[in-house]
Amino acid sequence: MDKRILIVEDEFVVANALRLTLEQANYTVTGIASSAEEAEKQLQQEQPDFVLLDIHLNGKRSGIDLAKKLNDKNVAFIYLSANSNQTVLEEAKATDPYGFLVKPFREKDLLIALDIALYRQKTAADSRLQQELLLQKHLADISNEKSDARHKLLRLAQAIRVFIPFDLIVSGSRPENAGQFTDSGYLRIGYDEYQYIGENEIMTIAGLSSNKLSEILTASFPAVGSADLEGIADDLTPFSPLQKTWIRCFNINSSLMFSLVTTSGLSVNYCFHSKERCVYTQKHVAVLKLFKSCLIKVTDKMMLPEPGSSSNDAITNDDGKENQNEFKGIIGKHPLLLAALDFATQVAPYNTSVLILGESGTGKEKVAQAIHNLSSRKKGPFIEVNCGAIPPTLIESELFGHEKGAFTGATEKRKGRFEQAEGGTIFLDEIGELPLAMQVKLLRVLQERKINYVGSNSSKKVDVRIVAATNRNLEKEVSDGNFRLDLYYRLNVFPITLPPLRDRKSDILELASFFAHRFCSDFHKKFSGISASMIDAMLAYQWPGNIRELENVLERSVILHSGDAELQLKQHLIGVTTETSSNTGTGTLDDIKHQQRQTEKAYIISILKKTEGKIRGNSGAANLLNLKPTTLESRIAKLGIRREDYSGSTGN
Repeated sequence: MDKRILIVEDEFVVANALRLTLEQANYTVTGIASSAEEAEKQLQQEQPDFVLLDIHLNGKRSGIDLAKKLNDKNVAFIYLSANSNQTVLEEAKATDPYGFLVKPFREKDLLIALDIALYRQKTAADSRLQQELLLQKHLADISNEKSDARHKLLRLAQAIRVFIPFDLIVSGSRPENAGQFTDSGYLRIGYDEYQYIGENEIMTIAGLSSNKLSEILTASFPAVGSADLEGIADDLTPFSPLQKTWIRCFNINSSLMFSLVTTSGLSVNYCFHSKERCVYTQKHVAVLKLFKSCLIKVTDKMMLPEPGSSSNDAITNDDGKENQNEFKGIIGKHPLLLAALDFATQVAPYNTSVLILGESGTGKEKVAQAIHNLSSRKKGPFIEVNCGAIPPTLIESELFGHEKGAFTGATEKRKGRFEQAEGGTIFLDEIGELPLAMQVKLLRVLQERKINYVGSNSSKKVDVRIVAATNRNLEKEVSDGNFRLDLYYRLNVFPITLPPLRDRKSDILELASFFAHRFCSDFHKKFSGISASMIDAMLAYQWPGNIRELENVLERSVILHSGDAELQLKQHLIGVTTETSSNTGTGTLDDIKHQQRQTEKAYIISILKKTEGKIRGNSGAANLLNLKPTTLESRIAKLGIRREDYSGSTGN
């Protein structure tokens, strides 16, 4: 074993015992440190492959403080702690460790934890390398395309979004002529849909006159130099007046700014903006620095007009088209949902285990199916198993199969779900319901890729990718002793969290229209739109049952619907109210309702931009929203949407 390990532990007896165990297992121990400060000194001398890190250390700084430094240096670490409560586990998880050991632990536990960490490190490194090579190829293809700057920026946005999440990407050169507007950007309005925003669009959205824009430009340049713009910002302090205009127009809460100089000496800024808070980390900056030379080549070509170029913003790359097809059953355009789909796209090509987290009814099984369909295993089987629906006495046989006569009722040999999934994907839904005894056996399968039939002593190899899902808080289940820590870290190689519907209310109108249209078709009823009162009720509700509950509400409303009138809410919505939701912030009910109206307003404006203001007809906004034209016109008036809000810009 050629792996080098640094031990950071303030109890000498524990640290020395760790050293002896590791050396007997042929690991190399580079040193022992009792504080974060001492550990940093040793890290300066030589960089280990792993760090065993006690959370509570001598000195002012904890192991969690040191973990942030280790992340910056890209050094893997495993936490050691005598306290396994939920708070500690959540703080540990936030620093992205490779494992977590609770004192006292056995030698076997330590070696298993290291084995899992090595597996995760190798998997992550392999995946990252393949993803980086793919991005490098995409950037090279973009720089060689015969297209204009506007289209190249669109293709750049599509290629880089799985590495750098954003709701808005803006690129602009910084000329000496302060009166020249050079910024252009794309607002992400769907999985692979983007709205171009240039000078005319920003003036329309911000309500700026030509004179006012000139004042902003004059105040913006050359006050801020390119060197001042590189880094992460979660407030408006480092931004110029022009950048603040972009941020305020699109409700931005965090930004990543990156600057480069083209081969002609022109300074160009790329700004990635998100509506969510604290999105960007130094890892995102590292990605941009890694591909800086590729970005310079793309940017060089963007600065040059090319003959025969095209500005068709509707064009998506081949991967985007394929991914859109695989995600076609997933409705919505909220940034939290799009971020989850980006993660699914990123991990799909590899055999990495995936853990999908989220409340019941958020669509975990659809994302699992999409991951399978986007993988190289898509021609193989996709086997779903609900771990909570199988009796504990039968679950081993159900998963791994049994020999004839293995137990009463086993009249013939039977394949289990793992063997049925050979060459494909097995989806273990509600993994948190798995009994502890079965968790041990599942861990063995994950480690050895072998199964044992019930009633047999021989092993059988299986080639299966595992995607698991749960609506439980697994950190709490671990701290309560209901879920094995080693299995949690083995499954948690690549977690994807799906947001609850109450956190993506801007998707409610689109989801409701989809379900209403589908049920009207199924029940042979005419669909004439959804009433304004029903829309208001749905937007004010917190949906504890998430999308599944919304689907049931629409089905009931369609069943009880008669005539040509708009759909009405045919049942009382039970569950938590807007005031009781802990996820909508601490504002008043009026504040929350105002935020909901603004979200709905922004969504309708984006649709009107796509239809160039057309409301009626097959290509009109009402048809796209599955609403009656009069209902949409009523919503437009109620939300105070003006023609200038959506005219003067083109959608894709």
